[in-house]
Amino acid sequence: MILEIVTWTIKPNMEPRFEAAFEQAQTFLENAKGYKSHQFSRCIEETNKYTLLVNWGTLEDHTDGFRQSEQYLEYRALISEYYEPGAILEHYEAIYDNAL
Repeated sequence: MILEIVTWTIKPNMEPRFEAAFEQAQTFLENAKGYKSHQFSRCIEETNKYTLLVNWGTLEDHTDGFRQSEQYLEYRALISEYYEPGAILEHYEAIYDNAL
């Protein structure tokens, strides 16, 4: 399994709109081939910072599947106006996993 980690910095005073837009956008993730689960979180210390953790079956499920799909374009269209340029996106593979 592959863990995608995205960190966004949201434009000033746009946090509620971003959260509402993400609520709609997450359905595109949930219906993507290879999608396993996700967690969407807001930073406590910097409340305009958000992180998305997505578990994918394979790296290709995300990079070649979802990111190249029409669904991704719709997902991105819903949320991209709210975050600053320079979002950080990285992929990780588990060395040890004791998740419940």
